[in-house]
Amino acid sequence: MLPSLTQRLWQLVLVLLAVIGLVAVTNPALAVPAGERPSHGATAPGGTYLALGDSVPFGYVGNRPDLYPDPDNFVGYPELVARDLGLRLLNASCPGETTASFIDATAQSNGCQNSFGSDLGYRDRFPLHVDYEGSQLDYALQVLEEEPHVRLVTLQLGANDGFLCQRTGECSTPEGLAALAERVRVNLDHILCTLREEGDYRGRLVVVTYYALDYADPVGVASTRILNAAITAAAAENRAVVADGFTAFQSRALQAGGSSIAAGLVHPNDVHPTAEGQRLLADAVERAVGH
Repeated sequence: MLPSLTQRLWQLVLVLLAVIGLVAVTNPALAVPAGERPSHGATAPGGTYLALGDSVPFGYVGNRPDLYPDPDNFVGYPELVARDLGLRLLNASCPGETTASFIDATAQSNGCQNSFGSDLGYRDRFPLHVDYEGSQLDYALQVLEEEPHVRLVTLQLGANDGFLCQRTGECSTPEGLAALAERVRVNLDHILCTLREEGDYRGRLVVVTYYALDYADPVGVASTRILNAAITAAAAENRAVVADGFTAFQSRALQAGGSSIAAGLVHPNDVHPTAEGQRLLADAVERAVGH
């Protein structure tokens, strides 16, 4: 029999899925010719791709401080999608970004503008893929105002909200997880609505859900499903497509006993995707837009 906490988590998942609703949203395919991998900001005939989010789309190189001064050393799924679809890439993602700090650069992040218990963040020490002041949302609106041919926008955000919630102990109960999910949903709804309305963006908008580290762990899977349900709900409210990162890793991970690390999709003793994992996420984004 599952422990009582696990049972309560799964009950909460079912309630959230029923209340929030998982709506499949589809968009027409992107008819863009494939091209070589573009440099950030380089022109491309297919238009511009704006990638937003946290360290997953930013890319990860592990404990290699010598590589951090050059953001080109970090390759996430946006670089792969841009290459495949022949789009000019502007990857504005920031490691440690939360849904709150994405909106307001002074809000608590998990290492982007600031860290838990510290005013220092990644942006204080190392460059991002693109240089901008203020919040990531402010930059996104600037791009949408100045760039006439934005063909694709992706957003992956919310995991760092969960990490902060774990550090404070709030997420130790199903009720705490429910409160976290609602905050994520509200903030993502605000972000996506702002891109649509204030940014006047009518193009392809994709939100990417998160994979599980261990698909054989019922508590971890339940927590991931709760977060993804909130992400999916915000997408449905704003005519956005969902790229299913959870399913993208699931089959390979289960073949390795459930572990995404053992399957080679996540770095050992870490939470970030390997090159193979980034490829699967890129495939999920491309399926979401019909490529």
